[in-house]
Amino acid sequence: MSGLDDLRLELEELKAQGRYRLPAVWESGSGPWMTLNGRRVLQMASNNYLGLTGHPRLKQAAIDAIERYGVGSGSVRTIAGTLDIHEQLELELADFKGTEAALVFQSGFTTNQGVFGTLLRDTDVVISDELNHASIIDGIRLTKAARRIYPHKDMDALEQALRGASAYRRRFVVTDGVFSMDGDIAPLPEIVALAERYDAVVCVDDAHASGVLGCCGKGSTDHFGLHGRVHIQIGTLSKAVGVVGGYAAGSQALKEYLVHKARPFLFSTSQTPSVAASCLEAIRVLRSSPELGERMWAQAGRFRAELQADGFDTGASETPIIPIVVGGAAETMRFSEALLGEGVYAPGIVYPTVAADKGRIRLIVTAAHGDDDLAFARAALNKVGRALGMI
Repeated sequence: MSGLDDLRLELEELKAQGRYRLPAVWESGSGPWMTLNGRRVLQMASNNYLGLTGHPRLKQAAIDAIERYGVGSGSVRTIAGTLDIHEQLELELADFKGTEAALVFQSGFTTNQGVFGTLLRDTDVVISDELNHASIIDGIRLTKAARRIYPHKDMDALEQALRGASAYRRRFVVTDGVFSMDGDIAPLPEIVALAERYDAVVCVDDAHASGVLGCCGKGSTDHFGLHGRVHIQIGTLSKAVGVVGGYAAGSQALKEYLVHKARPFLFSTSQTPSVAASCLEAIRVLRSSPELGERMWAQAGRFRAELQADGFDTGASETPIIPIVVGGAAETMRFSEALLGEGVYAPGIVYPTVAADKGRIRLIVTAAHGDDDLAFARAALNKVGRALGMI
């Protein structure tokens, strides 16, 4: 068959540009040290911020749920009904986030598809930070709403966009809470103040802020003390929470509207009971174990300062996401491969995920990384950085 032969040509182009990459196949569960091709490797790329993927309470919750409910939920919740474990999770999430209600989706990506695809109409305008996550971008693309993109964290540009949007029925301002490639935090107080001045809806995606910012990891709204002033809080259950899924938290009316209108919710089978139970237990662990977040922040702050002192460019990082900016795609991939040779897994991230000249490796420091782990990573980074002339 010749219909898809052009795919091979495009793959060869990716290889020539240094952008070709297939996922690593691990032989062990997620943790600070993992097994790759029979070799023990330090994992520095995982979003498992608090080390919850292997937490005994989460694992036991999953086992208990399988014993009680079986391995699947049976169907879409609006057809076969909702298991009480899903309802318990949403009640706990809403209380945790400080909102009236929450609705759980299958992933953070489908949450953004569901929220934007449902709420935005052709008489609305959505105003989005240029570095927002791909799931926000794709969710917006599914709609007929007008779009305005403002330069990253530029509040003057955001105000200008809001000022010019008065003719639209509704104005939405959308931002990540923590930006996934740079590790910097959105200026949410300023965004909220502008939205209130120009009568706009605020939606914050806390994928990388859930479990990271705020008291016990409640997110960026809590971090800045903005409860009651952010209309929609979107989050993931797949990163710091340690399991999988996404959610939208806000008013009860928002939840009920999404239940009736959001296509990813209406046409996808719900989370398995074991996943829902593990997520529920993770929220309870977050509430009862603030020391996990405190340890993550302390380790990340020290490690970032050490890398900066060593001469590495860590960009705008101010969270446990610590990029090391390399430059071109080929150079970035060489750096990543050399690190793996030293026993550190930190894949290269290149265009189109980031700008063509801003290729990087993205390190994520977790609560599970010990002092010896980070010393090992630093030594490897310095060895490779000097060999490649980066420092």
